[in-house]
Amino acid sequence: MENLISELKEKIIETLYLEDVLKDEIDEEAPLVGGDLGIDSIDVLELVMMIESDYSVIIDNKELGEKVFASVRALAAYIQNNRPQT
Repeated sequence: MENLISELKEKIIETLYLEDVLKDEIDEEAPLVGGDLGIDSIDVLELVMMIESDYSVIIDNKELGEKVFASVRALAAYIQNNRPQT
């Protein structure tokens, strides 16, 4: 799980072009949307597309999205529990 969290932090920075943010500065327990990173609804759409593409995991409604994007740790747990087994 810790490897996935680390990987997600890197992908969030890359996907959203957060050039001034270092991976270690992202608190995995902090809220993703509306938190220190300034992630808004447009950014969430970008992240949803990245998650579908990279992990084959679908987030298909707002209620689920609110739970999944509660924090990096919540996102990692959702991906870990829902991605196809390889």
